[in-house]
Amino acid sequence: MAYTNQVSAYRETRVKTASQGQLVIMLYDEAVKQLDRSLELLGLNSTGKKDPGRIEKINKAILKAQEIFTELMASLDFERGGEIAKNLFSLYSWFNQELLAANVKQDQRQITVVRNMVYELRGAWAQVAAKNPVEPMNRPAAGVNIAG
Repeated sequence: MAYTNQVSAYRETRVKTASQGQLVIMLYDEAVKQLDRSLELLGLNSTGKKDPGRIEKINKAILKAQEIFTELMASLDFERGGEIAKNLFSLYSWFNQELLAANVKQDQRQITVVRNMVYELRGAWAQVAAKNPVEPMNRPAAGVNIAG
């Protein structure tokens, strides 16, 4: 019990002290993790008997990824981000549309396409964050819970 509280406190502190770039990377990491989880569960369902409990877990993992993309959309600054912000908004919207369709059809291919694109974006953000280190922002945690 105490260990769980310590891990939770560490994760919360990590999120609260992260720069904007690091937060975006954390969100991408969590989206990839959730999409990997959904693909793993879909794979189990396709090789054996479909388990209704597993279908619910697949749905929850996909919905978590969609929540992350919605949070990323809400965080875009169109004034400062210009064309890049508009393009990211369109991309995140497309991710959510694809995941909605994939969830309904239980389509591993659609999820894999989104997952791979998110992973590539994550790599690009990691390069930018490494070249442009920014001081951590002092702000309360808000939005999607990526700490646990």
